[in-house]
Amino acid sequence: MKSQIAAAIKLSAQPVAVYRSAVCPEGALQFREGVWGCVVATLRAASKGRTAAFSKGTVACPGGKVGLGLDVFQPGFIEYFLSVGGVGPKPGEHYKKTPELAWAYIQGLPDCPSPDYVIFQPLDQVTDTQPEAIIFLVNADQLSGLATLANYDIPGQNNVQLLFGSGCAQSVLYGLSENAKDGKTCFIGLTDPSARKCIDKDLLSFTIPYRRYLEMESHVEECFFQTETWTHIANRITD
Repeated sequence: MKSQIAAAIKLSAQPVAVYRSAVCPEGALQFREGVWGCVVATLRAASKGRTAAFSKGTVACPGGKVGLGLDVFQPGFIEYFLSVGGVGPKPGEHYKKTPELAWAYIQGLPDCPSPDYVIFQPLDQVTDTQPEAIIFLVNADQLSGLATLANYDIPGQNNVQLLFGSGCAQSVLYGLSENAKDGKTCFIGLTDPSARKCIDKDLLSFTIPYRRYLEMESHVEECFFQTETWTHIANRITD
């Protein structure tokens, strides 16, 4: 699949298609079972041409499992890890003031269970599979284009959201959940400090439910991307 949006925002890498499957694609990049790896780091690899596959057995990071819909958190540790610490071997991250606030966030995560595998694939390599979400890794200028396009043809002020969460929940889980309910909300992500250690310093994610992505693609040739204002911005974009 070719993306008109990617061309309009001068994306040098590929948008990343996300879908769930009972089958692992041949040759897909995977973590070794029992070896920790950050899901967010593989987004960049997928944008550069590698297909990646994740299963409950190969994702060692508990947050990664949850952010992909492969598992759910159990109480007793995670709410302390996200807040003040004091339980388990790791210090608290202090992203939430109290364990109660952390657990309230966890209980509000969307229920979006995945089958055996979650797949990241460069969009230009997708042929016979329908994605569920499209993730763009973008700089500030590119983000401005995507956020504006997401508001081009529909009313309301909640068409783009930035929700608290792990980097993989922000970039993957929220988009999968929105697509499952045929929603149109897009999500800005990778504001999680823990995930930012694994991504280029100038990049954020912008996740579009696939049905909404198709609508946004259809407006590229008529929208502000054709104006002098956007041409000025596009000319300075370095990706």
